[in-house]
Amino acid sequence: MDNRVWNLKVRGKIALGYSMILFLLGLFLVIVQGRISELEQETVMLSGHDMQVNALTFQIEKNVLDMETGQRGYAITGDESYLAPYYDGLEQWRIHYTDLHAMISGNSTQVDNLSNIKTNIETWIVKSGQYVVDLKQAGRNAEVSAYFRADTGKSIVDQIRKQSKHFRDIEKTITSQRITNLKSRNSQLIVTMYILWSLVALVAIAASILISGGIVKTLKNVIDAINHIADGNSKVRRIEVKTKDEIHDLAMATNRLLENVEREQRISDQVARMSVKLQEKTAPADLSDTFLSQLATMLEIQYGAVYIAQGNYGDSLVRVSSYAGGEEDIHIGREKVMMGEGLVGQCALDQNVLKLQELPGDYIHISSGLGRTPPRQAVIAPAIFENRTVAVVEVASLMKWAPEHFTLLKQMLDLLAVSVNSVMTRMQIEQLYSESQTMNEELQTQSEELQIQTHELINVNSKLETQKQFAENTAADLEELNEELERSSRYKSEFLANMSHELRTPLNSMLLLSQILAENQGGNLTEEQQTYASVIHSSGSDLLAIINDILDLSKVEAGKMQIETSAVNLTEFPSLFDGYFGKTAESKKLEFIVDIQDNVPDIFYTDELRLHQILRNLLSNAFKFTEKGSVKLEVSKLDSFSAAGYHPSGAVLAFSVIDSGIGISSDKRNLIFEAFQQADGSTARRFGGTGLGLSISQQLTKLLGGHLGLKSKPNEGSIFTLYLPCTEEPWDPQSQLFNSEAAAAVEVGGPADSGYSEMRIDDSLNSAEYQCLAGKTVLVVDDDSRNIFALTKTLQKYDMKVLTAQNGFECLQTVREHPEIGIVLLDIMMPVLDGYDTLSILREELLLSELPIIAVSAKTMKEDREKCLAAGATDFIKKPVVIKELLQMMCQYMKEQSDWRSENAKTR
Repeated sequence: MDNRVWNLKVRGKIALGYSMILFLLGLFLVIVQGRISELEQETVMLSGHDMQVNALTFQIEKNVLDMETGQRGYAITGDESYLAPYYDGLEQWRIHYTDLHAMISGNSTQVDNLSNIKTNIETWIVKSGQYVVDLKQAGRNAEVSAYFRADTGKSIVDQIRKQSKHFRDIEKTITSQRITNLKSRNSQLIVTMYILWSLVALVAIAASILISGGIVKTLKNVIDAINHIADGNSKVRRIEVKTKDEIHDLAMATNRLLENVEREQRISDQVARMSVKLQEKTAPADLSDTFLSQLATMLEIQYGAVYIAQGNYGDSLVRVSSYAGGEEDIHIGREKVMMGEGLVGQCALDQNVLKLQELPGDYIHISSGLGRTPPRQAVIAPAIFENRTVAVVEVASLMKWAPEHFTLLKQMLDLLAVSVNSVMTRMQIEQLYSESQTMNEELQTQSEELQIQTHELINVNSKLETQKQFAENTAADLEELNEELERSSRYKSEFLANMSHELRTPLNSMLLLSQILAENQGGNLTEEQQTYASVIHSSGSDLLAIINDILDLSKVEAGKMQIETSAVNLTEFPSLFDGYFGKTAESKKLEFIVDIQDNVPDIFYTDELRLHQILRNLLSNAFKFTEKGSVKLEVSKLDSFSAAGYHPSGAVLAFSVIDSGIGISSDKRNLIFEAFQQADGSTARRFGGTGLGLSISQQLTKLLGGHLGLKSKPNEGSIFTLYLPCTEEPWDPQSQLFNSEAAAAVEVGGPADSGYSEMRIDDSLNSAEYQCLAGKTVLVVDDDSRNIFALTKTLQKYDMKVLTAQNGFECLQTVREHPEIGIVLLDIMMPVLDGYDTLSILREELLLSELPIIAVSAKTMKEDREKCLAAGATDFIKKPVVIKELLQMMCQYMKEQSDWRSENAKTR
C-alpha cells in the first residue's frame, strides 16, 4: 500500500476504509435508483397513460351516445330539455378527442384509427344529429318521421362503436407488452442488487483487514516495549514506530515517560545523598560548605555563596560560606545584607528565584589555574521554611541551565531550609539553656528577696482595699449629686418656660391697652392722661426688656441660647445705629459717631441679631454713663490679635464703643461682667439698671467665638472692644469649635429669640395698608380675659368683626357656627383643650387646611415655635404681641386666602 496511506492517523485510516465502503454504497444506490426510476416511469405509463387512454375512448363513445339520445328524445317529444345532453356531448367529445390525440401522438396507427372515428362522428352530426334537430325546430315533423323511417344515422353510430372497440383492443395489446417488459426488468434489478451488495461486502472486509492489521501490529510493538519497561529489564530501551499516526504519538509519549522516570530517579538519588551529607553537620558554616560542594557537582556551578538569616526577626543576612571564591571576590561581595537591600535582600523579602543572564564582564570572575572568565548566568534563590526565609543561595555558572536543573535546585533548597532551621534552632536551644541556668541562679536569689517583699505587699494591699472602698463610696455620692444637678437643671428649664409665659401674658394686655390709650383716637383724654398712658407703656417696655435680659442670661447659662449665621452688611451700620441712638444722643446733647475704617470688608458672616444685641448693650451703657462729650462706635480690621484665653487663627474685626463717661476703676473691671453687678451701689441708684447687660454681652461674645475687652480710666471714659473672627464665608456654628466656656451652649436652628423688644407707640398703625382687614371676621382664642379684651379693642379699630373663645372647645364650636371666620388668633396654653389639640382637630377633622391660624404664645423657645408649626399653625407670634407685626402677618395670610378662594372659584 502507498506510504502516504500508512502515514495517515488512525482516525484517517478508519475514515479511509469507511469512505471506500460509503463510496461503493453510494454507487450501489445510484444504480438501484436509476433502475427504480425506470420502473417508476413504466408503472406510471401503465397506471396513468394506458388507463387514461381507455377512459378517454369510452368517454368519446359516451358523448356520441348522449348526442344520439338527446336528438331522438327531442325529435319525439319536441321538449327542449332533451337538447341539453345533445349540446353537452357535442362540446365534450371534441375536448376528449384532443386529449386522446395528444396522448397517442407517438403511435401513428392509433392516430389514424382515431382520425377515422372523428370523421364518422362529424358525418353523423351533419347528416343525422344536427339535421334532425334543425327540422324539428323548423316544425317539419313529417320530414323528421320520414328520416327516422330510413334511419341512416344508426349505421354511422354502429360504425363508430366498432372503430372504438378496435382502438381499445390495440391499446390492450400494447399494455400487455409493457407489463411483460416490466417483469423482466424487475428480475434484472434484483440480480443487480445482489451483485452490488457482494462487491460492497468484499471491499469492506478487505479494508477492515488491511487497516486493523496495521493498527494491531503497531500496538503490539508498543505493548511489548511497555512490558519490558514495567518488568525492569531495560530502562534504556526505546520504542521505534515507522508510522506517523496516533500510535507513533503513543510511542513518543512512552519514550518521554521513560526519560522522566530516569531523570526523577537520578534527582531522587542526588537529593538522598545531599540529605545524608547535611544531617551530619551541626554548624551553619560547615552546613553551607557541604551544601555548596554537593551542589557544584550536581548542577555544574563554578561559584557560589550562602547567606543565613540572623537576628530575632531575621531582618539581616550574613554570608557564612562561599565556593571557589578568592580573596579578591570576598572583598567585592558584602558580608552582611539587610532585608530588601540589593538583589540578595530583595530575594529574601520577595521569596522569589532571580535569574540573571548576559552578566557584565566585571560582575565576578570564575578563576582556574590557566585563567579566568565571567559567568554566563547567575541564580539567587531563597531557602524558605514555614513561609520564612532562613537562607539565600547565590550561584554562578558558565553554562545556562535546563528546566530540570531549576527543579533540582528547588528540592535542594527545601533540604537546606530544613537543615538550617534545625541547626539554628539547636543553637538557640543551647544558648537558651545556658541562659536559663544563669537565670535560675539569679531567680533563687530573687526568690528569697521576694518572700521578704511579700509580707510588705500584704500590708500595702490591705491599705489599698480600704482606700478602694472609700473611693467607691465617694463615686456613689458623686453619682447622686450628678443626678440632683440634672434634676435641678431640668427644673430650672421648666421654671424659665413657665416664668416666660406668666410674665409675658399680663404684659401683653398692659402694653396693648396702654398703646391704645396713648394714641387717644377718641380724643377724650387730657394731655396729662395721655402722658400717663405713655409712661405706663414705656414702663412696661422697660419691664419687658428686663425680663428678656434675665431670660437671655438664663438661656445662655442653661445652654439654650441659639445662634444662626448670616451675612452682615457693615456699610449699613452708620444709618442703622443712628436710628437706634440718634434721638438719645440728641436729647443728652452728646456727639454720636459711627466710624468704619477703610480696611474693613463690606460683608462678613456671624449672627447679626446677637451682634446687634451686644453693640446695643454696649452703646446703651455708654450713653447711660456719659453726661457730656461723645460716644463713638469704631469698626476696624486687625490682621492678628491675641488675648488671655483667646487666640484666633486669622484676622479679626474690632468693634470699639468709646465714651467720655465716668469710667471704671481697675478693681471693678471684672465685677461689672458678673450678673446683677455694677461698679458700686451708688451707680445703680444714680443711673439705674439691673447689671445684666454686660454679663449677657460677654456670654454672647463667647458664643460668637469672640472676645470682649475693656480699657477704662475713672472720670475719663471707657473703651469696650468686641473682637470677632473676620469670616468672609458662611460657616456652620455646629461644626465651629471656639476656645470658650460657652461654646457648648450653642444651639443651631431656626429663628432665634432676640431677647430684645423695643415696644414704642407707632403712629403708622393707622395707615391705609391695613384697610384689607376692614369687614373681615377674626376669632381670638385665649383663656386670659385681659388679652381677649386688649386684642378685641385693638382689632376693632381696624373695622374687624371680632369673635372670642376662652378654650379649645369654644373655639371649635365657634368655627362650626361661623363659616365667615377669615383668620384665627389661637393661644397655645389653655385649660381643658390646649392649642395643639385644637389645631389638630381644625386641620384633620374639620378639614380647614386653608384657614389662616396664627399661634400666639408667651413661650418663645425654638422648640415651642416648631411644635406649633408641626401641629398645623400657619405662623407663630410671641407675647407680648407687637401690633404692627401682627397686623402685617394677618394682612399677608388673609390676602393669600382670598387669592386662593378666587382661583378655586375660577376653576369651578
